[in-house]
Amino acid sequence: MTTKPFSLIFPYVMKVYYDLKEYCESLPYPVVTLGNFDGIHRGHQEIFRILRQEAEANRGTALVITFFPHPLKVLHPDRAPRLITNIQDRVELMECCGIDHVLCLPFNQEFAGWDAERFVREILVRKLGIKKMLVGEDFRFGKNREGGINFLKKRGQPFGYTVQKIEPIRVDGLEISSTRIRQSIQEGRIRESNAMLGRPYNISGTVVTGDKRGRTLGYPTANLATEAELLPPNGVYAVRVVLGEERRPGVASLGVKPTFSGKQYSIEAHIFDFDQDIYGKFLRMEFIERIREEESFPDAHALVEQIDRDAAQARQILEQGPPEACNQPDEEKTGTLS
Repeated sequence: MTTKPFSLIFPYVMKVYYDLKEYCESLPYPVVTLGNFDGIHRGHQEIFRILRQEAEANRGTALVITFFPHPLKVLHPDRAPRLITNIQDRVELMECCGIDHVLCLPFNQEFAGWDAERFVREILVRKLGIKKMLVGEDFRFGKNREGGINFLKKRGQPFGYTVQKIEPIRVDGLEISSTRIRQSIQEGRIRESNAMLGRPYNISGTVVTGDKRGRTLGYPTANLATEAELLPPNGVYAVRVVLGEERRPGVASLGVKPTFSGKQYSIEAHIFDFDQDIYGKFLRMEFIERIREEESFPDAHALVEQIDRDAAQARQILEQGPPEACNQPDEEKTGTLS
């Protein structure tokens, strides 16, 4: 089973609620899915595609329920994952997938104490009036993760909703999961993570002043200050840099600049054929492929020679275009995931 990304055909505005008290809607035939959806990977996209399809077939509403912060950050902070996407990016990507409404439930200790029965009765049935629910086979919810697909089906009979199981999505024989994507990013296997995401993994932030050494080496860089939780390992990467509506090729370095006995971590991108003052601007960096590990060189001349090779290799990689999954159009009422 495959999933296609989405191309914008006409403007579409999704409604987002960050608290259950904000939700005062009476929606036609709500079709619902529930989860953390970190990364909005191709498996999530397939769930959203089916969700939208079911809602449209019944002249209903595609509704996603997610949580903020991640439940493990509240229950077991030491085991909480470094997230692929923050809540703002997740919501934006859901809108790209054509979702009608998103309910971001604040997750705290009180909410963690709700059992599955209370969640179904008070939120899914009384508050939302759901008609159909889409979940994966390993889906769990409620106190002690007691609720699952069988529980939902059993409670659906008296409450008047149905449950549909969504089969897992696989890439190269491997089941896609947020956990697997996090691992591939942390190990620098960027092409693998991008294949599972269906778009380039990216981080964003503000361009800040660095030591300006790159300009003296002939490679001026944009230094990125980011709050991203999940970062690839130190090294050099072929990247695309997004500034406003413009996407430009470049090469990025993550690390501590060991050639100059550096200790402070930095994220720097040299944008090809670009010479503008962008200090203070918002920048998004899309990782395409890891070129090499971070290295220490005997002097600046040796470093520049290596940067020349890195830049040439990055240009060659980027000429191949974005991941295949980001080039295919889909039907109406959707946005772009690239």
